[in-house]
Amino acid sequence: MEHLEQPKPPTVPAPNPSRAQRRGARGHRWRRDAVELAAVFLSVTAADLVAKLVVHGPEGPVVLAASATALLATALFHTWWSHRHHLHGPPGPDTPAPPGAARAAGAPAAEPLKGPLHDFEETALWRVRTTVQDSPGSLARVCTAFAARQVNIVSMQSHPLPAGTVDEFFVRAPRSLARAELTALVAGAGGDDIWTGPADAHDLVDVPTRVLALATRTALDAAELPIALRQLFGPCSIRQYPGAAAPGGAGVDGHVMRLPVPSGDLVELTRPQLPFTPTEFARAQALVELDTLLGPRVPDVRSRLSLPAGTDLTVRRAGTDDRAAALAMHHRCSPETLRKRYHGPVRDADRYLDHLLDARHGQTLAVEASDGRIVALGHLMWDDDSAEVAVLVEDAWQRRGLGLDLMRRMSALALEAGVETVYAVTQSSNTGLIATMRRLAAPLDYQVEDGTTVITAHLAEAAEELPVPWQTRPGR
Repeated sequence: MEHLEQPKPPTVPAPNPSRAQRRGARGHRWRRDAVELAAVFLSVTAADLVAKLVVHGPEGPVVLAASATALLATALFHTWWSHRHHLHGPPGPDTPAPPGAARAAGAPAAEPLKGPLHDFEETALWRVRTTVQDSPGSLARVCTAFAARQVNIVSMQSHPLPAGTVDEFFVRAPRSLARAELTALVAGAGGDDIWTGPADAHDLVDVPTRVLALATRTALDAAELPIALRQLFGPCSIRQYPGAAAPGGAGVDGHVMRLPVPSGDLVELTRPQLPFTPTEFARAQALVELDTLLGPRVPDVRSRLSLPAGTDLTVRRAGTDDRAAALAMHHRCSPETLRKRYHGPVRDADRYLDHLLDARHGQTLAVEASDGRIVALGHLMWDDDSAEVAVLVEDAWQRRGLGLDLMRRMSALALEAGVETVYAVTQSSNTGLIATMRRLAAPLDYQVEDGTTVITAHLAEAAEELPVPWQTRPGR
């Protein structure tokens, strides 16, 4: 928050002294002059006596030396006494105040500072969003209410609305202040549509810096756009509709935000816990326009994978340019392998590739042989706050550890993106994929229905077991 310079108080002219006061001042000066003149006469008389004693007396030099020693001792004693009195004695009424300690005449002494920052009470970080009237003093009332309960405002930003303003605060409050009390505090200061939630240190990065960092990540990799939107707005679901199937026009409608893309499609974001604002819509639209302007892009990252038989393979990111090679691998796979992967008619497997290889929906990893053929594919597809993983390995390359290697790399990529759970959907008879998920060394949840098994892995507890996604490593 900006600190405003306080205006200086107007200078008050000194009152004119009365005639009696002027006469008293002249009398006081006359008496002082008379005393000073008498002191001069006494000094001259004493100096004359000392001079005659030194000149005519038998021990004049001894008297002169003794007088000088006495004067020097007196000066040293006075200096010591003044220094000691200044350090240890109480200030008198005429003692000048130190710089910055002056206060108005008659003002009470300042109270000692109190609060969590001074008596070391434990604090908690909160995110508070409220709507206030667009009128002078509305924000000040909220800030005053915070100060009354020792709540420190760490950062703040405003989102203008057609009627009113949405103010978002990150505050540090005493841990003894409950969430309901914090909400009631803002409501008592005139806030409306109040939302409070816990925050952490990562939320304290200022918004322009955060948006620039997310834009950089999006510019390097098209798969980062959904991650960037979620990190910018918190947990939200993201869907992309074809132009003909778009549910509504672009803009903000409470908890739903719709963003148009030049291709005619519509990107829809839904955030149940917090409505969107026009300011957030502008930020999201800027990221989507940047993604569209740069077009399809996949970073050129790859690593080597050495099999025990001496075969060296390359693991890399795949994109739409690899569609022909991926389609050729599909044609080399058996119908049973494709059926386990796609859970549907084998003839429909080819049409899934356009979606799977589009980096805007997730990340695809390809295992490439020395002759350029793709022999395995792994897909990591974003789904709200989780991600779906799927693996397809060509029949001739199965049971060599390729599926496990891809699964570990995709799990590490999910953790890098802040996604802590991944799930795989497969047939209950697909024991190979089930065994691969178990070897992730992560806690697993199973949901079985009508012969279909959904396996969810909680990656946070297995983070140390997962590799760096693009490190070169040997096969099993």
